[in-house]
Amino acid sequence: MRRAAMFCVAFLLVCGCTSVTAATPSAPPVVRVWPPFDTKRARPDRGLVVRAQGGTLSQVLVYQAGEPVPGRLDGSRTTWRTDWTLKPATEYTVTATATREGAPATVAMGRVRTRAVDTTFQVARITPLPGETVGVGMPIIIDFDTPVSDRAAVEEALEVRASTPVEGAWRWLGDTRVAYRPRRFWTPRQQVTVTAHLAGVRAGDGLYGATDTTFAFTVGRRQTSTIDTRTHQMVVTRDGRVAQRMAISAGMATTVEYTTTSGWHLTMDKGNPVRMISPGREEGDPGYYDLMIDHAVRISDSGEYVHAKDNVWAQGRANVSHGCVNARPDQAAWFYATSLRGDPVLITGTDRPLEWHNGWGFWQLPWEKWRQGSALPRKDTTAAMVPSG
Repeated sequence: MRRAAMFCVAFLLVCGCTSVTAATPSAPPVVRVWPPFDTKRARPDRGLVVRAQGGTLSQVLVYQAGEPVPGRLDGSRTTWRTDWTLKPATEYTVTATATREGAPATVAMGRVRTRAVDTTFQVARITPLPGETVGVGMPIIIDFDTPVSDRAAVEEALEVRASTPVEGAWRWLGDTRVAYRPRRFWTPRQQVTVTAHLAGVRAGDGLYGATDTTFAFTVGRRQTSTIDTRTHQMVVTRDGRVAQRMAISAGMATTVEYTTTSGWHLTMDKGNPVRMISPGREEGDPGYYDLMIDHAVRISDSGEYVHAKDNVWAQGRANVSHGCVNARPDQAAWFYATSLRGDPVLITGTDRPLEWHNGWGFWQLPWEKWRQGSALPRKDTTAAMVPSG
């Protein structure tokens, strides 16, 4: 491998015809790179650092396989660091220039190679899907293929960039799952890009990230629904205007499981039809049912849907369901067709609150409570602006 090289450039200016004695130039600045040049087994989780002593850094160029590696200078312009960890078993080339007034410039050039790792982890599943258009309440959920013990290191590598700056935070839901939500609903009609800079991240003893993962989704129009189980009415608004009024029937509330949950729900998925079976009951038991239900939009993990049912006699008058919210078939079909995953649905009027971990009930937690699930110290979580075009 080519040895690192240091170059100093000095200039002597001679003016006129008479001889002059040039002032002794100051000592050139010193450039130090960590890991040192020609390292062949650098730790990928520690990144790359360039420092100038006796001067400031005027330029730092780091490349991997011909691609620039992002990094930034500190306020004094004496230290440059990579933004993220380094890829395992990868070679990086570095060119750094340091300057000082009255002294020759110093240019340092060399190579660094990171060590290979034996045990790796990566992203196993993401929500929402790449390219998906979602509602304004949509969370970002990342599942990993291996349990993570150093949650802070992994969380620090997760980047969310929105066209409209947003304050948001991650919350760990277990050793393999982390979720992100903004402090307030997303601004509609914008793109959000998520990057898990996992390559080289040390997530546990001997466990390192294998690759980076990037995906983007679009926040669509702002559609929210409010359901009052006492008046048996549902109102759907879109971009601040009423789009539909629907008479509904909610849970009969004879048992806990037959009581519709109150609170902020999100639409999670939908099916037409969906098979619904009574929980905890077998065929022949009292209250047993096994039905195919049309135009069903799921809003929790405890079996709650907004769906079609031809019991117009109860809709707008009485709660007779097993916990779901049912509406007239044509209106339920409209709601099914116009719903995006992540549309907020606020239900009121029952004595059974939605648990924040039931489905995507994340908006049930106040902001400060949500932030307590982060592994990182408190800091400004406003996302950067994505350049247009």
